[in-house]
Amino acid sequence: MDQFKKIAAEAAVTQVRDGMIVGLGTGSTAAYAVDALGKLLQSGLRVTAIPTSEQTATQARALGIPLATLAEQAQVDLTIDGADEVERGSLNLLKGLGGALLREKIVASASTRLVIIVDETKLVDRLGSHSVVPVEVVPFGWQLAAQKLRDAGATVSVRRSAEDKLFLTDGGHFILDCAFGPIAAPASLEQKLNSIVGVVEHGLFLGMTSEVIVGGPGGVKVLQPERR
Repeated sequence: MDQFKKIAAEAAVTQVRDGMIVGLGTGSTAAYAVDALGKLLQSGLRVTAIPTSEQTATQARALGIPLATLAEQAQVDLTIDGADEVERGSLNLLKGLGGALLREKIVASASTRLVIIVDETKLVDRLGSHSVVPVEVVPFGWQLAAQKLRDAGATVSVRRSAEDKLFLTDGGHFILDCAFGPIAAPASLEQKLNSIVGVVEHGLFLGMTSEVIVGGPGGVKVLQPERR
């Protein structure tokens, strides 16, 4: 799968033009895009990048990619990011297994175009078929938010780090991984999640995708969202 991720990432980076403000996603697939962008800069391309996590920022700095914040560059021309699931047709997304969903959604919302790169195993008929929905919550009273999520039909587990401590996002929040099973009405679930006090953000990215670049054994294919 790594090779499929890599060819999708390299295809996406060909859309970067001189002078662009580029959002850089987080995760194993997005990391290939950051590497590819670093190589383009060696050939003279000039861009400014906005990273969606400290991990991505560290990688970008090591490659000599100039970085900025949204306070300095409020409009992003193109963001390249991965996804944990992509719903066929709508190209709605499930994201956040890498723990950067809040910053990823902020940068995506500031972007003229959001290009998603995945290997073909990430395509599903319904979101939630294979992945949990990550829900980022404030630490204070997170147990109450967890109960509200259970009331909404989720099987909830609090994410832990490799050291078996409660996982902390770059923003200092916890993540509750919520298994809903295949989601028949993502927009309805989004409303429920948004209504829970203590929820900062969630991993449903609905109606945000400009295109999805999919890597597979046959090479790269580009998917456009169906407009309804």
